[in-house]
Amino acid sequence: MCLVVCLGVILSGRSAWGQKELRVAAAADLQPVMPELAQEYEKAMGVKLVVSFGSSSTLATQILNSAPMDIFLGADFFFPEKVVAAGLADETAPVAYAKGTLVLWARKDSGLLPLSIERLTDPKVTRVAIANELHAPYGRAAAEALRRMKIYDQVAPHFVVGENITQTAQFVESGNAQLGLISMTAASTPHFKEIGTYVLVPTSQYTEIRQCAVIMAKSDRKADAHAFLDWMLSPAVQAKLSAMGLAAVK
Repeated sequence: MCLVVCLGVILSGRSAWGQKELRVAAAADLQPVMPELAQEYEKAMGVKLVVSFGSSSTLATQILNSAPMDIFLGADFFFPEKVVAAGLADETAPVAYAKGTLVLWARKDSGLLPLSIERLTDPKVTRVAIANELHAPYGRAAAEALRRMKIYDQVAPHFVVGENITQTAQFVESGNAQLGLISMTAASTPHFKEIGTYVLVPTSQYTEIRQCAVIMAKSDRKADAHAFLDWMLSPAVQAKLSAMGLAAVK
């Protein structure tokens, strides 16, 4: 009997206490952002967000391999588009929900202040944290920026590569790297503001980080997923994104 009841709870998209739940696959750059958004959404709509974080590549692969998700919030267009191309999305194209910003970050005790992009080629710098450009959109943007600025070959021997942007931020936060090319979402957190500082990587040097979402076609919670995405795109939420290190798409 318990198996039947528990299975019924799972299939209904509700927790054991009867609360609606939405399974969210969220790109790693959203890790500092989602707790606040999830709390606001649950308070406003009564739906609990159950969030799994990872690189956009890893999450897309999991979804392609039938991971039970309702909505995928990627850090770019490319990986959500792979889900669309596989016929697994409820839309014909990914929907942009935010824009990301790449920054160069260093600890205040790094000995590399005042911080500037030129510090990347400082002889004192031997460890630069960067996300894996094959798996993480912010890593791809960082590599692209270094190539456009014609310093990739100088900096690449010093790379400390993170599997996703959260791990990359941890490398530089812990001092295992002297500089880090990380997301503004990480740099905007109180902890990172307290112990470090950042400068913007010129946006002219990398392709716009257009963060996109897709809703799973086979989800039994599509209505709730669409409602959440509509909420993300609402003027009130879009207006709050800048304080979280993201830019509005509207």
